[in-house]
Amino acid sequence: MNSILDNNAELKCRIEQVAEVAGYLWQKGWAERNGGNIVVNVTEQLSTLNYSKLSTPNSKAPIGTTLPHLKGCYFFCKGTNRRMRDLARRPMDNGSIIRITDDCAHYEIIADQPVTPTSELPSHLMVHDDMIAKGSPCKASLHTHPIELVAMTHHHPFLEKDVLTRLLWSMIPETRAFCPKGLGIVPYLLPSSVALARATLDRLGEGYDVVMWEKHGVFAVDTDIMAAFDQVDVLNKAAQIYLNARSMGFEPEGMSDMQMQELATLIG
Repeated sequence: MNSILDNNAELKCRIEQVAEVAGYLWQKGWAERNGGNIVVNVTEQLSTLNYSKLSTPNSKAPIGTTLPHLKGCYFFCKGTNRRMRDLARRPMDNGSIIRITDDCAHYEIIADQPVTPTSELPSHLMVHDDMIAKGSPCKASLHTHPIELVAMTHHHPFLEKDVLTRLLWSMIPETRAFCPKGLGIVPYLLPSSVALARATLDRLGEGYDVVMWEKHGVFAVDTDIMAAFDQVDVLNKAAQIYLNARSMGFEPEGMSDMQMQELATLIG
């Protein structure tokens, strides 16, 4: 059987980028066992595909909700119970490409293996539906468990609106430069729940591109999966600097409000 990647260099590049990011997540310790998820909109790369030749028999499955802006869209998704370290090595054996059916309430697995998508697919697709509705250029969503950021959510004062954003911005100029919209906070909710998805949409609607789930992990969106990873990586570096300073016995001074405003003016 031919692979869906055959003769599609752009799609192959997208999948290789997913595999690269999956490897980084594992190496950083952010993806224990089957932890974390990646969902990337690959509709542009598959717009001319005759999907009927590649659909897997009996592969249609309900999403659990109706998403009107995703009709006919294609997504690459990490498989349920699949490990990021395996996705990094063999992306087409540990992830699947799906097509949203015309009723906008089901999906079909179209290639290469009949790998069932992540159990958090409805949450991710709700976000993608919302991004398309708003004309967002974002094509990728990432959920992962960055150690230092998750640790900081166990301290309640950090969960107040924009407290953690301001603290992380102050640790190193790159955080303010590369994560200018900051970090939205969602109080603890049941993983994979509709309530968590809706709360995440609320934070994204407020302008954040990265959302922190209390005691759980982060959810990031961006134009591609590498850019989404970069945002989380920069934020977690700031968290590492803060916690390293605390481990040395002092509260880090951080940049002043004036210094951060000067930086914000510089970067626009």
